Order: sequence, then C-alpha cells, then structure tokens
Amino acid sequence: MSQAAQPQDAKKPPQKSARRRAREFAVQGLYQWQLTGDGVAAIERFLRDSSTSFVRADEALFREIFYTCMRDAAVLKEKLVPHLDRDEADVSPVERAILLVGAFELTAKPETPYAVIINEAIEIAKTFGGTDGHRFVNGVLDKLALEVRADEVEAGRNKRR
Repeated sequence: MSQAAQPQDAKKPPQKSARRRAREFAVQGLYQWQLTGDGVAAIERFLRDSSTSFVRADEALFREIFYTCMRDAAVLKEKLVPHLDRDEADVSPVERAILLVGAFELTAKPETPYAVIINEAIEIAKTFGGTDGHRFVNGVLDKLALEVRADEVEAGRNKRR
C-alpha cells in the first residue's frame, strides 16, 4: 500500500490527567451523595467498582476532595451562597457538586493556582453539566477566588496586562 493510500491517524482526544480524573470522580460521588444520601464508603466502593478508569485517577487527591467536601459541605456552601445568582436550592446537583469541589480547592489548596482550579471546574461542567452550566460555575468560582485569593487574582490580572 502506498503512503497516500494509508489511512490517516485519527486525532485522539488528549488523555485526562490523573488529577482531572480524581476531580471528576469526586464530583460524581458528591452528585450521588446528594441524590441518594449514601455514605462515603458506599459511594467510594460504587465508584471503584463501576469504572475501569478509577485506577488511573489520583487516589489521594480524590479521597481528599471527596471526603473533605462531604464532611465540610455546609461550610463550603456558606462560602458559595453569596456568589450565587439564584437560590442555592435551584442550582442543579451536578453544578452544586462541581462548585463544592472548586470551593474546597480554592480555600484549602493554595499550592494549586486558582486559574487551574477554575479551568478544571469549567471543563468538568462542560462534560457533566447542563448547556451553560460551565458559565455559571465560572462566574461563581471567579467571585469566590476574588474573595479568598484576592492577591493571586490581582497578580494574575496584572500579568495579563
């Protein structure tokens, strides 16, 4: 077969990082928790058993995000509520789960740049959320970042100028 007759390599989507997978599984677990009220151990077991890609997730990050968001959900929601443009009860469970993860990382993971946290949340919202859910998530987390990481946000803005 000549070079010209060989099929082109189809472009493959970029591989998800182990950290992205950890965040996605944490969001899925928080979503399940909101809908079922199941405990952390049962949800973690379900996530492990239901997906062959769980082994490619950063397990330590998954557990830190998932367990802390479950434990501190009320505190994280308090940080988010002032930045919502609707009643908290009107936020979809998917977006609520993504916002909990983003709020946790913005407040407790200073080693992760705020822009990375927000971008990850946006990408997860594009994957799992509603049509414009990523815009909502972006707006809420931008406002929270300005509140809890004002110096970092301002430095990022000045750098882009």
